[in-house]
Amino acid sequence: MIGDAFVVDAVTHAYNLHPSNYRAGRYAESLAQLIFGLHTGFSGDGYRIEQAERFLKDWSVKELARILFVESDIDLAVHHVLPLQTLYSDGLCSFEKTLALRKLYPDRFLVYAGVDPLRGTAALEELEQQVEALKPSGLKLYPAAWLGESFRHTGWRMDDPTIAFPLFERARKLGIKNIAVHKGLPMGAVPLEPYKVDDIGGAADAFPELNFEIVHGGMAFLDETGMQLSLFPNVYVNLEVTGALIVKRERWFAEALAGLLKWAGPSKIMWGSGSVFCHPQPALRKFWNDFQLPDDLVSVAGMQVTPEVKRMILGENYARYAGIDIAAAKARIAHDAFSKERANGTPGPYSFREEHHAD
Repeated sequence: MIGDAFVVDAVTHAYNLHPSNYRAGRYAESLAQLIFGLHTGFSGDGYRIEQAERFLKDWSVKELARILFVESDIDLAVHHVLPLQTLYSDGLCSFEKTLALRKLYPDRFLVYAGVDPLRGTAALEELEQQVEALKPSGLKLYPAAWLGESFRHTGWRMDDPTIAFPLFERARKLGIKNIAVHKGLPMGAVPLEPYKVDDIGGAADAFPELNFEIVHGGMAFLDETGMQLSLFPNVYVNLEVTGALIVKRERWFAEALAGLLKWAGPSKIMWGSGSVFCHPQPALRKFWNDFQLPDDLVSVAGMQVTPEVKRMILGENYARYAGIDIAAAKARIAHDAFSKERANGTPGPYSFREEHHAD
C-alpha cells in the first residue's frame, strides 16, 4: 500500500527482449528499441537503466515480482500473455511465464490470456487451452500483426463481426468478462489506423455483458477515448505508459488525466505501470504524494484529484472491475514473503539477485 491506498497494477510484463527472441528481424528490433526508448525517456534519475544490453534481456518472473512487491508499494498486479509470435518467438511475454507467475504467486498476481484474432479458429482453440491452464481474469489483444514473408503490418477492428466477434463470444462462453486491447501507442513505424479507438463502441454495444479496457488510454486520441468512456458503461481505460508520464512529462500526464476525467469522472480509470517497461515506484509515489491538477486543468476536469480519487484510480476501480475483495486480498498478503522483506525497508531499484527472491 501507499498511504491508505490499496494498489493494483493493472498491467505488468516480464518481457523477453533479448535479440535471440527476435523473429521478425528489424521489426522486432524496432519494437524492442521503442520500449527501451520509452524506458530511458520516461524513467527518473536512479531508476533508469542506461545500457541497452542490460535492459534488452529476458526478464524473469522473479525479477518482475521483486520489482513490484518489494521495491514498490504495489499490492496486486496483473500479468498479460502477449500474442506477438510473428515478432518474437515466445510472443514477448510468454504463456509459460504467465503460468509460472500464477503458480508461484497466486495471492499477488491476476493474469490475462492473450491470442491473435487473425489466427481465426486456431485463436479460439488456443484461448480455450489458456483458460483451462491459467484461469485468467481477462483477455489481452493487439490490434495488428506482422504477416507474410514481408511481415506486412495487418490490422483488424474490435467491431469486426467476422474476426473479433467470434473471439468475444468464445471468451464470454469461457467465463472471461474483461477484454483489454492495446490502443493509442503504435508499435514502431507502422500504420496508425489500428491503434485508434473508434472501433471500441461497436464491440461494447454488441457485447454489453463484457467489459472493454482501453490500454494506454490518454496517450493519443484523448477526446475520442473519453467519449467511449462516457457513452458505454462497459468501457474502461488503463493508464499503462500514460501513468509513467508523470515522472518527467507531468503536464502531458495532467492533460491526459484531466481529459479523461472531463468525459467520465474517475470511476473508470485504472492504474497500470507496464513494468518492466519502467520501474513502477517513481510514478506511483509522485501520483500519491505530490500530484495535483493545475488550476486551468481543474476547470477542464471539473474536479481536483483528491485522495479519494487517487484511491479509486490506484486500486478500487480495478478491484470492482475484476471482482477483487480488497479486505480479503490484504489479509492474504499481509504476512507473505514479500511483505516480510518490505518490513525490513525498501531496497533500491533493480536490486534483484538470484539468492534474494521471495517465493
